[in-house]
Amino acid sequence: MTTRRSFLGRTTAAGVLAGLAASPAAAEDGSEAPAGDPASRRGRARDAIVAVNSGMRSHYAALKSDLIAQLSPVLVVQNDARGGKFTLVHDGTQESLHPVGEVFELAKSVSHVPLGVFSIIAPHLSDRVPNVPGADRIDPHDLAMVAYKDTATTDWITPLRQYADTLAAARRQLDQAGIPPELVVSCARVLDGALSFIEVSTTARSFDIRSFEDFSHSVYAAIRTNMRYAAEAQIAGVQGLLRKWRARIGEEAWQDLYTVVLSQWATSALNQNSIIIRPCMNPAKVATHLIDLPAAEPLSDPVFVALDNLARIVQDNIAAELVFPSDRAAADALKGPQDLLADEILDQLGAATPGATAYSTPAGGGRSACPVDPGPGAD
Repeated sequence: MTTRRSFLGRTTAAGVLAGLAASPAAAEDGSEAPAGDPASRRGRARDAIVAVNSGMRSHYAALKSDLIAQLSPVLVVQNDARGGKFTLVHDGTQESLHPVGEVFELAKSVSHVPLGVFSIIAPHLSDRVPNVPGADRIDPHDLAMVAYKDTATTDWITPLRQYADTLAAARRQLDQAGIPPELVVSCARVLDGALSFIEVSTTARSFDIRSFEDFSHSVYAAIRTNMRYAAEAQIAGVQGLLRKWRARIGEEAWQDLYTVVLSQWATSALNQNSIIIRPCMNPAKVATHLIDLPAAEPLSDPVFVALDNLARIVQDNIAAELVFPSDRAAADALKGPQDLLADEILDQLGAATPGATAYSTPAGGGRSACPVDPGPGAD
């Protein structure tokens, strides 16, 4: 369903500036600190210094709040089970759509069956890594964290059988879903494979990593088919909507389009919607105007969160060049996701290579570079 409404920022500059009165005020220039013991004078002096940053943050927040209402055009993408909710913010209005066809959600729904089974049985897996393909890629500690229940308990049987009922209902009605014949076949293979694994495991009242991997491997080819159909549906739906909106707002406005893609961390790098949108944006600006923004959980007001973050990015882009006119590296740090102290900290830790951290293993192997407290009595 299409919705259009006027867009108003959720916060106002007046509301932010009201907080200034609560900030600790520094003494006027030339005044002397009140009398008192040295510790009190030091505390008041430090409060006065900290107030400088508090004032900056209040004014910075006010600028950001006012800027939110100016941002246009902006494309906000919320990744979800239906392929993504897309919102176009343009000239004070918003329009939101789910452009991806239902085949996307149906194909992915069945593809997620192995994860559904895994989620039920995982706590009951042995915390020992068996001799299976890819065993060296399983972190024993990660496995111990996931497999936290006793393998002898059988409280997984009831939820697994209940999930089997859900799978069986989908399997019985698969032919009536109106999806392509090839997709019907691949979905049937996934559902049948899962139902077989569940039947064998619940009857034997036992399973292990090896038996689960045998099941998941047996349905992988079918899942790849489902992935192909899901990708085709997503590309067609997203590209079609972008063409429609591009024609509506005009080529001149589209060249300055900002895009914020909201996702969870697990899909924030090479996000599927970001990949599709990138070639549809102005190539000269896509590097700075396409922003992938990971969020820990689904947001109650994703459009505002996107615009709030975008406002900070936009004002930092300008501030960076004016605050650091003689230091391109510092300006780039203020513009981007790098912390301004990062280079200095890396230098002091002796890890000046970009991307290195204090936890990196020293060259040639050995223990972490992070120092350990030797404890009392050490030389």
